[in-house]
Amino acid sequence: MTAADEPIKFLLVDDLEENLIALEALLQRDGLVCHSARSGEEALELLLVHDYALALLDVQMPGMDGFELAELMRGSARSSHVPIIFVTAGTGDTARRFRGYEAGAVDFIQKPIEADILRSKANVFFDLHQQRQQIAAQRDSLAEMSAQLQAADAQKNRFLAVLAHELRNPIMALVAGLRLLERREGTDAVVEIRSAMNRSLSHMTRLVEDLLDISRIEQGKISLRLDDLVLQDVIGFAIETVQPSIEAGGHSLHLDMPASPVQMKGDDARVTQIIGNLVSNAARYTPDGGTIQVTLRVEQGAALIEVIDNGHGIAPEQQGRIFDIFAQVAADGRMNRDGLGIGLALVKQLVELHRGRITLKHSAPGQGSTFEICLPLAHTSH
Repeated sequence: MTAADEPIKFLLVDDLEENLIALEALLQRDGLVCHSARSGEEALELLLVHDYALALLDVQMPGMDGFELAELMRGSARSSHVPIIFVTAGTGDTARRFRGYEAGAVDFIQKPIEADILRSKANVFFDLHQQRQQIAAQRDSLAEMSAQLQAADAQKNRFLAVLAHELRNPIMALVAGLRLLERREGTDAVVEIRSAMNRSLSHMTRLVEDLLDISRIEQGKISLRLDDLVLQDVIGFAIETVQPSIEAGGHSLHLDMPASPVQMKGDDARVTQIIGNLVSNAARYTPDGGTIQVTLRVEQGAALIEVIDNGHGIAPEQQGRIFDIFAQVAADGRMNRDGLGIGLALVKQLVELHRGRITLKHSAPGQGSTFEICLPLAHTSH
């Protein structure tokens, strides 16, 4: 509950129970909570733990009277802002009123009380208090939004800096390769130079394609080309596409899939991209000689695909942000590993286009990660 949604509280202080009951009945309305005190001491205890929109104090009370209570309220930072209306059956001489206003009163109400006048005056303070609550809630909300926007903007700028660096490296490699080709045309080195140039070009193309896919999805410009898929075949092909990464790390790959075909309506290329991206990430974030497992099962009309590794794992404070597009760019402008860190953001959006969901089931530093994809087998095109 926000401050703006909290009920408005007011305080009644009178040594006579019947007076408290009458005043509460007179002022009660929706959204108001009345607190009653039979003495100044009891009132001070309530003021320590509650914020009141208004305090109505009886002047003539045994022990601590209303004037003394008002002076103590004004002397406390917690209650100094609470408006005070004195309720008195005594004479309204100038000296008494002066003492009351000096103690911090905003008004005097003479007994017998005129109900409409008291209700009207009290409602002014109730409404002012409610407006202050709303303004405070709006201020806090705006401050939070501003902080989030500033953080997002800073993260975006770091991401763009990393992007520029990631693109500059393969471009410079291509430029250097062209210059080497000019000098070594006709030598045995040409094949090696062209191979290095092709690797740089493939890396740059992958970065650009991922960026374009993210942009197209966010603008609603990607539509799925739906077809009948057998998920075992799609998973097998996706693993083939990232096999070089698996072999480069010396990882062992284990597949656990049902013998019967698991069929769904989906976009072959995009589902391949989803699986390939997760397996590629597992290979990248697992130390050499690690284990990667891909499982497929069917539960309640949905295909559940898990990609499990025994790699570095993800710190708890980072797990809530791993599907954000800029999440993997560190505050110092560096990536945790190679790449732009937009793979999981892209995977999430492609899964959701298939009306599915992706979750990080488990991850801990040094214990690896388990990602689960849920894809409905009865897919509706859109």
